[in-house]
Amino acid sequence: MANLQDISLSAAINLLSAFAFLIAFAILRLQPFNDRVYFPKWYLKGIRSSPTRSGAFVSRFVNLDCKTYLKFLNWMPAALRMPELELIDHAGLDSVVYIRIYLLGLKMFVPLCTLALAILVPINWTGKLLERQHAKDLTFNDIDKLSISNVAEGSQRFWAHMAVAYIFSFWTMYVLYIEYKTVAAMRLRFLASENRRPDQFTVLVRNVPPDADESISEHVEHFFCVNHPDHYLTHQVVYNANKLANLVAKRKSLQNWFTYYNNKYERTSNKPTTKTGLCGLCGTTVDAVDYYAAEIQKIEQEEVAEREKVLSDSKSIIPAAFVSFKSRWGAAICAQTQQSSNPTLWLTEWAPEPRDVYWDNLAIPYVELSIRRLLMASALFFLTFFFMIPIAFVQSLANIEGIEKVFPFLKKILETPSIKSLIQGFLPGIALKIFLIILPTILMIMSKIEGFTSASSLDRRSAGKYHLFLVVNVFLGSIITGTAFQQLQTFINAPPTEIPKTIGVSIPMKATFFITYIMVDGWAGIAAEIIRLVPLIMFHLKNTFLVKTEEDRNQAMDPGSLDFPTYEPRLQLYFLLGLVYSVVTPILLPFIVIFFAFAYMVFRHQDC
Repeated sequence: MANLQDISLSAAINLLSAFAFLIAFAILRLQPFNDRVYFPKWYLKGIRSSPTRSGAFVSRFVNLDCKTYLKFLNWMPAALRMPELELIDHAGLDSVVYIRIYLLGLKMFVPLCTLALAILVPINWTGKLLERQHAKDLTFNDIDKLSISNVAEGSQRFWAHMAVAYIFSFWTMYVLYIEYKTVAAMRLRFLASENRRPDQFTVLVRNVPPDADESISEHVEHFFCVNHPDHYLTHQVVYNANKLANLVAKRKSLQNWFTYYNNKYERTSNKPTTKTGLCGLCGTTVDAVDYYAAEIQKIEQEEVAEREKVLSDSKSIIPAAFVSFKSRWGAAICAQTQQSSNPTLWLTEWAPEPRDVYWDNLAIPYVELSIRRLLMASALFFLTFFFMIPIAFVQSLANIEGIEKVFPFLKKILETPSIKSLIQGFLPGIALKIFLIILPTILMIMSKIEGFTSASSLDRRSAGKYHLFLVVNVFLGSIITGTAFQQLQTFINAPPTEIPKTIGVSIPMKATFFITYIMVDGWAGIAAEIIRLVPLIMFHLKNTFLVKTEEDRNQAMDPGSLDFPTYEPRLQLYFLLGLVYSVVTPILLPFIVIFFAFAYMVFRHQDC
């Protein structure tokens, strides 16, 4: 079990890592060749352009102005200074509300942390229960002496814990209530100021039944004219136009090459050439501008033919349609009511925005949809269950004292100070983070198999799975398996009636593991987000090898978006840890506060 020395080592490593990431970002963002990486939204909006620098060639890539490096941390106050209304206009309401969750964490836990450190920590430290004779079989350290486990059963000291628990509960509910009112008002103002959109009047209809006398389009129109005569406006059936989409993508690629060679010709007045073979590496040498102009004309003719084929072929129409109404009221009635006596037909829901539609799932029949969701629920259960194995392995790393009791021959190796501090203070958090890296991708695939029809619903469903997984495995799993490892000898020797008491005393001791996890994931991990390492590398690779036109350069920029299925469940885990351990082991709260402060600053800048 990690002690104060191990926690201090881990804190030092993670704080130094976090500050190193922040300083590296502050320097990287000043370099001209990184400007599009760190300000992509400004470029896409046309507010910012590439910095022009005269002088040496190297100055186009490296900032040689020494004065700017003296103010390299100016991004911090600049990120915090942008007004909320301007931030909504720049990044959207969803991003602003998400950032407010971190601010909510600070509002909630800073007072809790102050009160807990002032009242509960001294009470726990002077409890002395763990040092008494009857606690000799328990594995504990100085950090555990700061927890409620160090207070004797029946002690009058528990009145302080009970009073503080009520204070914490009322404060949490009050802060949540105020925040809910604020966000609700923000949403209403945003909707009132927003222009009307077609999706606000549109319903997605699936599982349209076939009709021998009418096409799907005619059947949809007839059905809604009969059942919604006062509100129905129009409809659009959904076509399977995958081949047409491929032709459009191919035409865009050819158009990009045409623009590249045409610009090259205008700059040099020399006609560029290309080869007609594979990737322009082999074949007949031809005039590049004329070649791509002819290819574009050819592909446009293929597009017209394919479009006519899709529209005339009844097999290309899938049993789904977007139905628009004259009013939002009519759309709401249709979206929220059953349309047929057969609940598997004429399924309606609010239509997502066009950019939000997940087209692959629109044609899934109702029965198949139910089977898919049942199978994915079973798969999630088994995935959660079997993931207990790596969780147990991680907990074995976090509890060296428990291992020494069972395997005494490893004691000499494990007692080496440097090895022990590294393993207990740093390795468990890293190991758990590594095991969790691939999980969101698996859960997103499972959500797609379930058949949801919009990217936002896929995100919500995947986030729900991940949240459940974190609660069951990371929180409950770490406590259960960790307690078993720590108190294995006590579990074996104690009568069954004493096991719940042993677990009750041991659960607060898992705070040391969660502290190491918070430092690895919530300190260094969050600070690393601001560097945007993957977009940075990908932009320079694309800019070096793939970019041919200004349009290519804009596409190479990745403004990024919040990975909601990953970040939101992780954020909820931190709230859970803070609330659960606020009274049990209050020494964990400062680590939670530092996480929320780091995260608020980082994500506030990312949205600016």
